[in-house]
Amino acid sequence: MPEKPVLLIVDDEKPTRDGLRAALDERYDVYVADDAASATHFLEGHDVAVLLTDYRLPQEDGLKLIARAKSLSKPPVCILMTAYGSEEIAVEAMKKGADDYIAKGRLQIDELEMRVNRALRHQSLETENHALRQQLDRKFRLENLIGQTPVMHEVFEMVRQVAPSRATVLIQGESGTGKELVARAIHQLSPRSRNALITVHCAALAPLLLESELFGHEKGAFTGAHERRLGRFEQAQGGTLFLDEIGEIDSSTQVKLLRFLGERTFERVGSSKTLSADVRLVAATNRNLEHMVRDSKFREDLYFRLRVVEIWMPPLRTRPTDIPLLAKSFLNEFALENAKPVDEFSPEALDALVSYHWPGNVRELRTAIEHAVVLSRGERVALKDLPPAVRVTQSAASDPGRLPRLSEVAASPTNLPSGLGTVRDTEKQLIIQALKETAGNRTLAASRIGMSRRTLHRKLHLYGLEGN
Repeated sequence: MPEKPVLLIVDDEKPTRDGLRAALDERYDVYVADDAASATHFLEGHDVAVLLTDYRLPQEDGLKLIARAKSLSKPPVCILMTAYGSEEIAVEAMKKGADDYIAKGRLQIDELEMRVNRALRHQSLETENHALRQQLDRKFRLENLIGQTPVMHEVFEMVRQVAPSRATVLIQGESGTGKELVARAIHQLSPRSRNALITVHCAALAPLLLESELFGHEKGAFTGAHERRLGRFEQAQGGTLFLDEIGEIDSSTQVKLLRFLGERTFERVGSSKTLSADVRLVAATNRNLEHMVRDSKFREDLYFRLRVVEIWMPPLRTRPTDIPLLAKSFLNEFALENAKPVDEFSPEALDALVSYHWPGNVRELRTAIEHAVVLSRGERVALKDLPPAVRVTQSAASDPGRLPRLSEVAASPTNLPSGLGTVRDTEKQLIIQALKETAGNRTLAASRIGMSRRTLHRKLHLYGLEGN
């Protein structure tokens, strides 16, 4: 039988101490003290889970006791009681670290037990979330990116290598794969992290507004320009400018952006004065810029200026072994945010998460876990708590005509679809199909089947497919 959590009651009125001890003794290992000095001595020598203290105490008030308790290496949940209730005391109690506040005059044992339990659950979730984050930081995390698959480790290594440089970076990948997180990681790991990271979502603005947003404008430059405005390049001075959905910018803005990348100079809209800015540019797109260049929808010279360093974010469906790790991280985040005791997935729920194809990638997974946490009623996420689309997953096993991903083949090499032969044969066929699906784009093909471009080139040579 597990030990009961230790609860320390501090009150200088014996009837109150005895009454609370009698009421709470069944669920807690209750101890009492009549002043702050004896309470401090007990706190320093015992692993106390909950400190329940009166505000008015001999020599020293309960706020100072709470502050001292919260300075311990393993601080308890602290709840302040007082008959002298006021908003000022409540605010001060929270500043000193109190987890809750309750007026003695309205004290009900059921309510007190509920508040103690809620505070303990919240503390437990915070502790677990912190431990999980530390574990992820050590093993599978770069900033807010999470992954244990080889392709994600390559992304991490690329980010670490490029971050200290001044090089322009182009991040490509499907919507929801975490391109903005990569941009933030590059900025945070760079010498520019002391200055601003400015983000512009290019698709959200009309061409003239985008030009003004980026380069600024002078008063009277166009209808509605009532005063001078500094653009995002000036605001990002000394820092990083992240242009999301770069494939959506119009031809005029492309020309001005090209000039900036070449000369580091620009003019505000409505001005002939040339300005300069020390800004590192990171761009992202979910469109195929190579195809847009071929179709004359994106300038080739700008494309090559942007892709000094190119990072491809793999879709979530190509790295299913990362799904439990990501799902657990989101579960802890939303359980803490919603003060819910849920801390794990049922086997059926986890199977559904791993089997689902995630067209919206990590962003969709995050939303699905938030949905599940909000609807969950116990300590684990059940299959019924997941969004309907995830519950009725059409997995690879239910679609025999679909070629498996390399990650699926690696996970179960003895369970290949009939007619494909060995793992080697399957790998070759997957590469051929990926190249067909991406119109020969080797970088995108490699991303779709969960391998690096370097590995793909080696496989093309191995299988005699260099001409594909």
